[in-house]
Amino acid sequence: MKHLTRAFDGQNEWWKYLVVIIVALVVGQIVGAIPLIIVMGVSMAMNGGQMATPENAMDLTAYGIDPNLGLVLIVVPFIVTLVLAIVLIKALHQRKTTDVVNGGASFRWKRFWLGVGVWGVIMLVLFFVQLLISPEELEFRFDPASFIPLVFVAIIFIPIQSGTEEFIFRGYLAQGVAGWTKRVWAAILIPSLLFALMHAANPEVKEHGFWMMMPSYFIFGLAFAITAVLDDGIELAIGIHAINNTLLSILVTSKESALQTPALFFQRETDPISESITLVISSVIMLIIFKLILKWDFSIIWKKIEPPTNIDEA
Repeated sequence: MKHLTRAFDGQNEWWKYLVVIIVALVVGQIVGAIPLIIVMGVSMAMNGGQMATPENAMDLTAYGIDPNLGLVLIVVPFIVTLVLAIVLIKALHQRKTTDVVNGGASFRWKRFWLGVGVWGVIMLVLFFVQLLISPEELEFRFDPASFIPLVFVAIIFIPIQSGTEEFIFRGYLAQGVAGWTKRVWAAILIPSLLFALMHAANPEVKEHGFWMMMPSYFIFGLAFAITAVLDDGIELAIGIHAINNTLLSILVTSKESALQTPALFFQRETDPISESITLVISSVIMLIIFKLILKWDFSIIWKKIEPPTNIDEA
C-alpha cells in the first residue's frame, strides 16, 4: 500500500491538513469564484441592474450567462483549489503530486482509461434502459448550437473538477487518515463522509432534503475510496468520477441538478431513493468487474497499515 503508507513520513501533523483544507478548499473556492462573480455583475449591468433569483442557484442562464461559459466558470474554483493544494502539500508535507496520487509512481493512464471505460459503459447501459422503460420521464432537447460546444467544454473541464475532488479526498485526506489511524477501513470511511458533507450545499439537497441525498453522495464516495485503496492509487477513481460527471452533463439534466447544461435530455422528475438503489447495485457491479480484471483482494480493507521501515519503500 505505497499510496497510504506515503503518509508515514514524519510530516503528518493534523494542523498541516487544516491549513491545506482551509486555504486550498475554502479560500481557493472563494478566489476561484471571482471570474464568475465578475461575469454575473457584467450580465446584470447589461440587463439594467436586474438581480435574478433562480430556484436553482446553479442555473446561470437566469443571469444571462451562456450555460457552456457558466460550466467553465464553475470549474475555475476547482483549478485554483488544485493549484493551491499542490503547492501547499509540497511546502508543508514535502510530498509531490505523484506522492498524493499513488505514492510516488508515474500517473497510470491505463488505470484512468479503465475507470472511464468500465463506468462509462455501466452509465450508458443504465441510461438506455431508463430511456426504454420510462421514456416519458425524459424530454429530448437537442440544440446543436449549444450541445456541440458543451461536448468539448465537458470533456476538457469536467475531469479537472472531478480530479481535484479525488486528489483532495481519496488522495490527500485518505493518506492523512491512514497515517493517524493505521486502519485501511478508516482511510475509506472518513474521507467518504467528508466528501458527502462537502456536497451538502448542492441544489439536489435543497430539493430533496439532506437525509435523502446524503446516502447517494456517501455511496459514491465509498465506491471511489474502495477503488483507490484496492488499486493503491487514485487514477481509477479519477477516471470513474470524470466520466460520471461528463456523461451527466452531456446526457441529462434536471431542474435541481448541479450541472445546468444544454444536455440531450431533460429529466422531468427524479426519485432519489431509486437512484440510490441503482447506484449501490451499479457500484457493486463495477467493483466486481475491477476485481476480476485487476485481481483485487478485498480483505485488504480490514488490514492494519504497517509503517514502512524506510520512507523510500513507501
